[in-house]
Amino acid sequence: MLDPLVPLADPHRAMPADAADCLDHARAALASLRDEQRRLSRIGFEAPLSRCQDQLRYWRFVAGLLSLPAAADGEQPRGGSR
Repeated sequence: MLDPLVPLADPHRAMPADAADCLDHARAALASLRDEQRRLSRIGFEAPLSRCQDQLRYWRFVAGLLSLPAAADGEQPRGGSR
């Protein structure tokens, strides 16, 4: 995998232990990548812009997963088998 365009978006960087902090980390990575996307768009660097869009897609997925509510104790997730 290529190096991340911004340090906050490094997928090899350790995530915080707390779930809320993990979501904050993912949102910070997204904000940083959006800023970089705007910068790359202004200067017209196509290859880095494409990499940035790939990294944005990854971090949107991560943030989406982290945004899912945790199942209550003993409750089966919808669609799960018993």
